[in-house]
Amino acid sequence: MPTTTGSASPGATVPSARGTSEFTPLLRTVKGQGLLEHRPGWYAGSILVNLLGLAATVVGVAILGSSWWVLLLAPPLALLSARTGFLAHDAGHAQISRDRRTNRLIQLFHGNVLLGMSQQWWNDKHQRHHAHPNDIDKDPDVAADILVFTQRQAGGRSGFHGWLTRHQAWLFFPLTTLEGIALKVYGLRAVFSPNRLSGAPRSRTVRATEGLLLVAHLLGYAALLVATMPIGRALLFALIHQLLLGLHLGMAFAPNHKGMPMPDEREGRSWGHLRRQVLTSRNVRGGAVTDWMLGGLNYQIEHHLFPSMPRPHLKLAQPLVRAHCRSLGIAYAESGLIDSYRQALTHMHEVGEPLRNARNGRN
Repeated sequence: MPTTTGSASPGATVPSARGTSEFTPLLRTVKGQGLLEHRPGWYAGSILVNLLGLAATVVGVAILGSSWWVLLLAPPLALLSARTGFLAHDAGHAQISRDRRTNRLIQLFHGNVLLGMSQQWWNDKHQRHHAHPNDIDKDPDVAADILVFTQRQAGGRSGFHGWLTRHQAWLFFPLTTLEGIALKVYGLRAVFSPNRLSGAPRSRTVRATEGLLLVAHLLGYAALLVATMPIGRALLFALIHQLLLGLHLGMAFAPNHKGMPMPDEREGRSWGHLRRQVLTSRNVRGGAVTDWMLGGLNYQIEHHLFPSMPRPHLKLAQPLVRAHCRSLGIAYAESGLIDSYRQALTHMHEVGEPLRNARNGRN
């Protein structure tokens, strides 16, 4: 079961000094301990290790391409690609450098060049998520699409979409295997669509730069596989790589907000920054392996409170945030990795229950 700190209900109003934000004292403490200071050395080491791993994998593909053994390199490439995505995410939050241009270049390289993901499309979508987490009307991550996250969204869905909703808890992880491919498709659509899609680069120069880098990624990826192995094996390698990448990313994102409170418009207005970010987020307990596998996103509460905090400082900030929430009586949710998935899938199963009941009633 998840553990929570504090006994107040999520929407309860906690008395505080007039005109004083609940978040301000915590921010002052975190700043005082230097936890918002950048860690360029830590990130330089992480980037170097990841690039060396990618380079070694590419060399391995070139050496083993004539053999079916090359397929064994697809899983480690998926792991390294996920690390690449985490680094692009951190650069987008200005965690890596205090220089805006440096962060942008790092994100363009890791996101557009190495992953084939549009920087500006991702930043727009992700910043809206951070501003309004779990808000049905404003958070793009819980907008009704293939999956739905409230019974209101599920209402009226029929045909194939209705079938998806009825079984979405069982289908969730299989569907996440498509996440890596979806990131490429959405990014390409945002950059190259003639329409003004949400998140699409507005400047022609930015659009051209992003488009060029995305195309370079696709051509380079295809050239590597086709030049080193037969076409059938290349397609199979790409499929394994992309599906495992999507699954890894889905497993990192799923525990963060699914099954947590989803404030309506009235609640959303009454919650300040601290409550909005803490009450809609869930931390995942674990050690160094969990931190590595989830890219620091297991400290989701701390990350949402301080998006620009460098990843290695999130763990250090956790006891400060937990203690502050306890002092205010605000629930602080954290659970083990497996239990976090159970909570998320249970919520998605409950969302589809009315449609299942309606169908059973007709049979």
